[in-house]
Formats: sequence, C-alpha cells, structure tokens
Amino acid sequence: MALAILGLGSNQGTPKENLDRAVQALAALGTVQEVAPYILSKPEGYDAQPDFVNTIVLLDTQLAPAELLRQLKALETQLGRVPTFPNGPRVIDLDILFYDDQEIFDTDAMLFVPHPRLHQREFVLKPLSYLRPDLVHPTMGKTITQLYRELMRNKGAPTCKIL
Repeated sequence: MALAILGLGSNQGTPKENLDRAVQALAALGTVQEVAPYILSKPEGYDAQPDFVNTIVLLDTQLAPAELLRQLKALETQLGRVPTFPNGPRVIDLDILFYDDQEIFDTDAMLFVPHPRLHQREFVLKPLSYLRPDLVHPTMGKTITQLYRELMRNKGAPTCKIL
C-alpha cells in the first residue's frame, strides 16, 4: 500500500456536497485514512469566479501513481466536471499532491509529484498542516509547517478560512 495525499477543491453547484461525494467515491480507490477540515479560499489565477471549498484526503491505495491519476480524472468526470480552462471554475478537482515520498516526473501521464505548486498554495498547506504538519517535502527538505509559515511571511495574512 502507498499513501497518496490528495487535494480536493470545488466552486460550482454545492461545493461542500461535491467534496463529500468525492471523499465517499475515493473509497473505491483505496482506504480513506483522514480528511482535513474544509476551508474556504479565494480563486487563484482567474478571479472572476466563486470562492472554492478545499480539503486534503489521505488515501491508502494499491494503485500505481499513473493509474491513480487516471482513476481520479475518471472520477472527476463521473462527479460532473466539465473541462473549461486553466484555473477556471469546476465542480470538482482532484490532485495528487504526494505519493509516499516519491518524486515523479512523467510528462506522458502529465503527472508531477510532489505537486509542483503546492508550496505556493495556502489552500493546500493550511489543511495539510492539520493532518501532517511534520511531513517533509522530499525535494524541498522542509516540513509542511515550515512551508506554510514561509508562505504566510511572503504573502501576509492568511486568506483561507476553516468552515
């Protein structure tokens, strides 16, 4: 079994219910260990859309990383995601943030783990700090707590709120 740390987000329809459905559906891909508190966050990259609800899920899975990604994308479609544009609104977004302590750079599968921008995203670091504050980023050599503090020093006051 591998531990996959997944980021979930939604800002269309009923975001909390979308995340609840996604968490339930993830049970088909492994064992959901923990779910972080849901947080409300401002959109990044495209501001003219509703706020997001985000969370982090720890999933024990037997799926290899590329197969897990394929299953997550299929699950997004099943849950109602329709492709739009980068950083656009979505019913559900499921991302692999970490897969054990592996570093994966697979351009064919479009799979990059650890997620290349997670250290820049409060909506990832804040909920992850509730579940795994001492997790060390395998390429940056810093804990989630350290990354979150650095981001807050550079960004200023937190903008994400726990729901």
